[in-house]
Amino acid sequence: MSPHTTPVLMLVASNVFMTFAWYGHLKFKTSPLWIAVMGSWAIAFVEYWFAVPANRIGSAVYSAAELKTMQEVITLVVFAVFSVFYLKEPLGWNHLIGFGLIATGAAFIFQAR
Repeated sequence: MSPHTTPVLMLVASNVFMTFAWYGHLKFKTSPLWIAVMGSWAIAFVEYWFAVPANRIGSAVYSAAELKTMQEVITLVVFAVFSVFYLKEPLGWNHLIGFGLIATGAAFIFQAR
């Protein structure tokens, strides 16, 4: 795979794991908090195995600012899907406009230097 594509795919995988680590426990609010924390930590450990190599590989073709921006936009997309399909929480027009504004701002990061 190319150094342009690999980091994107790895950051998507990373964000799926991290979204479950941070928000997945919300479906299990009766579980003790320490179990939620330990379970989330275990999931986050796997997430790091995608995020760190993605940034290392991606740094060959992207700046740190571009990698971070890419990660944030991917996070929003993954979270939106997760929120609707896993947490069963609807996204309103205000969420979509806010996410769109963030994505628009992110586009400026990738403008030619």
